[in-house]
Amino acid sequence: MTDVLSQDEIDQLLNAINTGQSDTDDYKAVSDTRKIKIYDFKRPDKFSKEQIRTVQIMHETFARLTTTSLSAQLRSLVHVHVATVDQLTYEEFIRSIPTPTTLAVINMDPLKGNAVLEIDPAITFCMIDKLFGGTGDVTGNKSRDLTDIEQAVMEGVIVRILANLREAWTQVIDLRPRLGQIETNPQFAQIVPPTEMVVLVTLETKVAEEEGMINFCIPYLTIEPIISKLSSQFWFSSVRRSSTTQYFGTLKEKISVVNMDVVAEIGSINIPIREVLSLRAGDVVKLSNTKVGDQLTLNIGDKKKYYCQPGVVGKKMAVQVTGKLEDDGSDEEFEELPVEGDESV
Repeated sequence: MTDVLSQDEIDQLLNAINTGQSDTDDYKAVSDTRKIKIYDFKRPDKFSKEQIRTVQIMHETFARLTTTSLSAQLRSLVHVHVATVDQLTYEEFIRSIPTPTTLAVINMDPLKGNAVLEIDPAITFCMIDKLFGGTGDVTGNKSRDLTDIEQAVMEGVIVRILANLREAWTQVIDLRPRLGQIETNPQFAQIVPPTEMVVLVTLETKVAEEEGMINFCIPYLTIEPIISKLSSQFWFSSVRRSSTTQYFGTLKEKISVVNMDVVAEIGSINIPIREVLSLRAGDVVKLSNTKVGDQLTLNIGDKKKYYCQPGVVGKKMAVQVTGKLEDDGSDEEFEELPVEGDESV
């Protein structure tokens, strides 16, 4: 515990310092050990560490999906993974990318504003060469604009990538990204003011033997409406909800067309197996628990579900459903159903 000086001791120290009998260095205050973080008001942090982490998790899923889809499209080994997720100004992003390059302006509907997907020229020309039937060799000039045909080919690649982006964002929002236009000069892709903060997802990409970067730049103004959803708590709760509801509609649709055996049970009787083996054509078996006019039981699969009455429709035997049987493991309860028209099976 820190010692507390008395008033006499304080007076003696002050006198010693004033008369020069003691060196002031002996009484230096303990330096403040608090860490000071420099804050730049020109580029304020808009995203918390938790939100940056959530964005990274989302785009790790996007990277896995893109790896699979591009490998199938290019018929070559492709590897995509998240390298970094940073926040910076839009001007810093524009200055960090080469010119010319492949810049796709993405409409982030239903969010307001646009995002930018930038693909490194080495990756761009490698994918184009692969799609044209080549080996992916890009030893030629990579510092040139895309031709009209090459741009059309890249549009198809980017549209496939955007489908993966939509799926990766499902837990947060039903995103419907659409390709606006492709630019080669970053100066023509001013989607926000230069000082506006953005989150930049950098994806290390390898196609065949070529390596490069794919950058996905999302302005804060675009992502602001859902910023509260970029939290670990919301993310993992959404994952749990989707695990139970994601495929519910598909399962319901598939089950609705499954064929089930429908059997009208007229009655039953217990007899020894030797009597069953001795049965011959024309023999009469008396059912002990069913009388003429009694309700029959209609079984769906191996479950008793309905009461019914036997009858004839045209020249075919049929039954008419008359009530629902509540099967709760106890005695059977009869719930009469209104008979409207011909409800026969």
